[in-house]
Amino acid sequence: MPLNPALPFTVTTWSEVEATVHPGITGEATWRTVMIGDTRTRMVQYSAGYLADHWCSRGHVLLVLEGSLRTELDDGRVILLATGESYAVSTDMEAHRSSTATGARLFVVD
Repeated sequence: MPLNPALPFTVTTWSEVEATVHPGITGEATWRTVMIGDTRTRMVQYSAGYLADHWCSRGHVLLVLEGSLRTELDDGRVILLATGESYAVSTDMEAHRSSTATGARLFVVD
């Protein structure tokens, strides 16, 4: 995911970015999204009890800022992440689905 070399220094005040709500099978995800060239950056808040309504095959770099995250992979593995932990996966490598019992705040680049 190369960064656009012509990108000027950019500051994002996340509280000023419009929020969009995405319902899960249970709970909801609130996204604040900023596009930087072709790169999508998001601050994401998962409610307690959130379970994604889809399997995702898009690549991400994801950092857990608060809470805990459970990620299921399509091969049956389950990855548990806590505050300060991250994962990276390329597009079309391993489909994954997120959930959280307690809620989580994430920073995601894809």
